[in-house]
Amino acid sequence: MAERSSTARAKKKTATRKKPTAKKPTTTNKPPTRRRGPAYPTAPGAPRRRVPNPALPEILEALQREYPDAHCELNHRNAFELLIATILSAQCTDVRVNMVTETLFEKYPGPEHFVAAPIEEIEEDIRSTGTFRNKARNIKKACRAIVEEHGGEVPRDMEALKALGGVGRKTANVVMGNIWNEPDGVVVDTHVTRLSRKLALTNKEDAVQIERELNRLIPREHWVMFPHWLIFHGRRVCKARNPRCDECVLYAYCPTRA
Repeated sequence: MAERSSTARAKKKTATRKKPTAKKPTTTNKPPTRRRGPAYPTAPGAPRRRVPNPALPEILEALQREYPDAHCELNHRNAFELLIATILSAQCTDVRVNMVTETLFEKYPGPEHFVAAPIEEIEEDIRSTGTFRNKARNIKKACRAIVEEHGGEVPRDMEALKALGGVGRKTANVVMGNIWNEPDGVVVDTHVTRLSRKLALTNKEDAVQIERELNRLIPREHWVMFPHWLIFHGRRVCKARNPRCDECVLYAYCPTRA
């Protein structure tokens, strides 16, 4: 009798146990996210944004025609002066750097003069370029390596340049391209970054990735001049805050024109 009642209780317990309900899949009205290019305003009638811009040949031709005298705007007479000026140009305008180097290169005409000078004196001489302590250390380190490892001459080699203090890929490329016309790629500064994205030549934001894409797109014979064309255009016409689109030779090819 006891066995029968316990069996009945077990059956009743099993019958009243709720079956687990399957979880309903959560639904959302949000569309899947897709990575897009920079959200620039686009004027009516502007060409559709496609990356890379299919009008690149026309863009290069227009820039070359508009800026036949484009050049490096850092004043220099040799590889050493350009190297020092480029180090100083970090987070500083070319105009300010040229004001500083006008007297700096008279006081320090060669790397051995920077090596011999107290670092506090160098810091004071370049103070107005900003981040002067870090720049003074880099200049001192680079000049010491030039004197001790390269006989006082700026090395004509990309890897050797990058091994100098405070010299990254961009600085080395500036020297290699503008002094010896032997660039290892396109120089990417703030103007080149901004205009390359604005003209739909790339969607990348990192300078290394932008350079990699531009090296693939831009013919090698234009690697030196292409950055100068964009820098001239960015400073004179396609300014960051108030672009003069009505005067722009690239208006017909720009998907982000105002």
